[in-house]
Amino acid sequence: MGLPGSRRTWSRAVLLAALIAGAMRAHAQASPALKWYKGNTHTHTLNSDGDTAPDEVARWYREHGYHFLVLTDHNFLTSVDALNALMGADEQFVILPGEEVTDRLGDSPLHINGLLVERLVPPQGGTSVSDVIQRDVDAIRAANGVPHLNHPNFAWAVTAEDIKRVRNDKLFEIFNGHPLVNNNGGGDRPGLEEMWDDILSSGKRLYGIAVDDAHHFKRPWDPTASKPGQGWVVVRASRLDGRELVSALERGDFYASTGVELEDIQATPQRLTIRIREDRWSKYRVRFIGKNGRVLREVTTNPATYDFTGNEGYVRALVLESNGKRAWVQPVFLDGYGAAGSGDARPR
Repeated sequence: MGLPGSRRTWSRAVLLAALIAGAMRAHAQASPALKWYKGNTHTHTLNSDGDTAPDEVARWYREHGYHFLVLTDHNFLTSVDALNALMGADEQFVILPGEEVTDRLGDSPLHINGLLVERLVPPQGGTSVSDVIQRDVDAIRAANGVPHLNHPNFAWAVTAEDIKRVRNDKLFEIFNGHPLVNNNGGGDRPGLEEMWDDILSSGKRLYGIAVDDAHHFKRPWDPTASKPGQGWVVVRASRLDGRELVSALERGDFYASTGVELEDIQATPQRLTIRIREDRWSKYRVRFIGKNGRVLREVTTNPATYDFTGNEGYVRALVLESNGKRAWVQPVFLDGYGAAGSGDARPR
């Protein structure tokens, strides 16, 4: 005998709820929780113009709380297999192969990092600054690597207009720890943040990395040395794996820092929320910035939030700490903004 109508309806509802719960459990099992991994993507050794052997360089980063390191010697691909056998550990530390493709046009030095390149990439040359960068970017991609443009203001070599012309690139250095790279601009030349907003406002999607560009591990007292521990990225990925890490970098799922630590970053279609891991000796301000570098909101609350209106183009955030440290939260691109095919057009 069948169930009465009300009991059949109730039974179907229970079955539907069980099916939904089971699907959610299966999805949770299939989608591992994302974690935050601290790393540096620009470091030198004795294999080019650094002062320290690769194993000592890797040891410094592991002992100072980093999860990953990319060795990027000038026009030299340092093997990392033996280093990982010695110091690598699952979900603790990994060393990734890389190269600083070191090119030039006349007197202008043009340097592009290749992360996870599978072979040495010779500098390609070219007829203009953007042409040289484009050829090197294409060569890095052909070697299955991920490019990022280094220190644009070093020798005032690269302008925002040059970067706007380059295709198939997602990353550039918003901060470089070398003492001679002019992060803040000078004279009639803009700093890297002003350049970044100029580039983003043109519709090009570009994410900002902070790096050490460390060369000198043996001169901690020397203010002219390029030392480790100056700038880094913290990447959100499912596991500590080279391809997972660089994929997260290229989709902008990371923040860059010179010392500020964040607990979390969340973007919904309505709001961007930033949670700061506060140091008890510090105070913080968060500046939300949109198209043309316009400051949309500035707050001192934690968490810091910004509600999207829909006409900002993009929204990024700068976290300012009272002793001079900073963190850069990557731009969230609102619907319909930016170059087609260059990433998700919705808030992440």
